[in-house]
Amino acid sequence: MKKTISILGSTGSIGLTSLGIIDKKKKFFKVFLLYANQNFNLISKQIKKYKPKFYIIKNQKVYSKVRKKFKKSKTRFLNNLESLKFKKKIDISISTIPGIEGLKPTIKIIKNSKKVLIANKESIISGWCLIKKSSLKKTKLIPVDSEHFSILKLLKDHKINEINKIYITASGGPFLRYKKNQFKSITPDKALMHPKWKMGKKISVDSSTLMNKIFEVIEAHKLFEIPYNKLDVLIHPQSLVHAIVEFKNGLTKFIYHDTSMTIPLANAMFDDNLLIKDFLNKNTISFSSKLVFEKVNPKTFPAIKLKNKLGEYPSTPIIINAANDILVDQFLKKRIDFLSIFKLIMRILNDSNYRKYAIRKPKNLNEIMQIDSWSREATLKKINKFYK
Repeated sequence: MKKTISILGSTGSIGLTSLGIIDKKKKFFKVFLLYANQNFNLISKQIKKYKPKFYIIKNQKVYSKVRKKFKKSKTRFLNNLESLKFKKKIDISISTIPGIEGLKPTIKIIKNSKKVLIANKESIISGWCLIKKSSLKKTKLIPVDSEHFSILKLLKDHKINEINKIYITASGGPFLRYKKNQFKSITPDKALMHPKWKMGKKISVDSSTLMNKIFEVIEAHKLFEIPYNKLDVLIHPQSLVHAIVEFKNGLTKFIYHDTSMTIPLANAMFDDNLLIKDFLNKNTISFSSKLVFEKVNPKTFPAIKLKNKLGEYPSTPIIINAANDILVDQFLKKRIDFLSIFKLIMRILNDSNYRKYAIRKPKNLNEIMQIDSWSREATLKKINKFYK
């Protein structure tokens, strides 16, 4: 019997990779639900190809346009996930909607799925308390970012008290070897040119500043209940080792795999019971003649200094995430320069109202959004003040 599958963010890079895996093993899956925002052409192609039972289209104009074009389709179109009532649990769901906007649909899909592959950093960072509560140990949650998927595998059969340190690796992005005077001339186009991974604009900029690793440290802390002082970041330009676990007994383990999201996604979908050659056009991995690991230089990547701030207050991660979201958007729009991303995050953490919001322990989505909204508004005010 085919397993039902849903993909939140089906037109994004991880969504498309997931559908590519399904294409290779059609006899195993039935696409039950797809969720996208506004890519009309891709949405149309997916409706024709996968014939999902439900397609959620967030953008109102695109939603109306799709309904008009596919009025004879058996697919039911909805403008939001909240209105959908599930008769039974979906076998596998993949949550990959970027930003805080992904939190609410992620919580809904967790409650109605047997297994959820989660690749939404912001949902974990800002709403882990709600995600954890929603699963109630009835839903299997699997992180599929390569770093956290590696940590998950490395920690199997081990207890937290056996761990000395966990290292999350970073490629260093496009500016790893930049000199200090070169950073002033960084443009959005340059920041989007990642040397190893093909990603969306937001995550590409986060990779270039190393903010993505700050977020991954937060995720690891929440997903695996690892204290912040046991988590660190290493530069690894080859991007072949995704996480390293150093144990107290003197042994160190790491997982090595090619830079393809197909590997963690396919393994999570098939519970490790697969032949990767069925999905990738290669039989063996590409062994590197040299694996390089370097400490992060805070002069090149000042964002690494934020690691010491993460455990300061319960909602510090929510505030940092929201501020960064605004700043990356403004950088991509060429309103602020590259170096201002970190500088303005620090201004938010030194704001007179910061502690008032950071000390809060949100218990529901509204309380999370209050903290998130304050950070966004405060960030925009500072941008307007310093960049008139």
